[in-house]
Amino acid sequence: MIIKICGVRARDHALTAVDAGADMLGLVFAPSRRQITVEDAASIAEAARFAARGRGRAITLIGVFVNETVERIRDIASSCGLDGVQLSGDEPVIYADALAPLLVIKAVRFDDSAQERAWLIHDQAHVQLLVDARVPGNYGGAGVVADWERAAELARRRSLMLAGGLTPENVADAITRVRPWGVDVSSGVESNGVKDHGKIRAFIAAARAAAR
Repeated sequence: MIIKICGVRARDHALTAVDAGADMLGLVFAPSRRQITVEDAASIAEAARFAARGRGRAITLIGVFVNETVERIRDIASSCGLDGVQLSGDEPVIYADALAPLLVIKAVRFDDSAQERAWLIHDQAHVQLLVDARVPGNYGGAGVVADWERAAELARRRSLMLAGGLTPENVADAITRVRPWGVDVSSGVESNGVKDHGKIRAFIAAARAAAR
């Protein structure tokens, strides 16, 4: 089970996630209240990698983008040493080839658009789908639960990450019902809009226990 803590903006929250056993950290470069500068992201990435090495493992750093150009995504990925990118907007499937060999995580929301259908049938080793909730005018981090029934149906055909309204309290049920490759959380480990150390630890522990 891959566990991704997304929307990390502070070094101490990143280190808590690493210490608790997170596999991925998401750094948001798209305009939002969780947006981070390239400089801060590079600093957090360096600290997280150092902490992970001290525990004999690795941490995967993912940059989150919304409708950004391939050139800008590549520039930021290079500057911060990102391992992969998450495309949370309306990016066309040609981005998959353009961003290789970076890991590409594409958010899908079952909006039945032609563009999303192209991603759903796209099959490349470096591309992973992330099922999120569909909220008009919102590109993620809204705390709304995704369609677990459709996610489970998709998970029977290909591996996926599940996002959308996950919390320490419901992640075990989500894993049992959907059987995803990984889970992604942002608002579910926050208190008053700020990452919460206790909730980060609780979420990771609950996800690990459910995946056993």
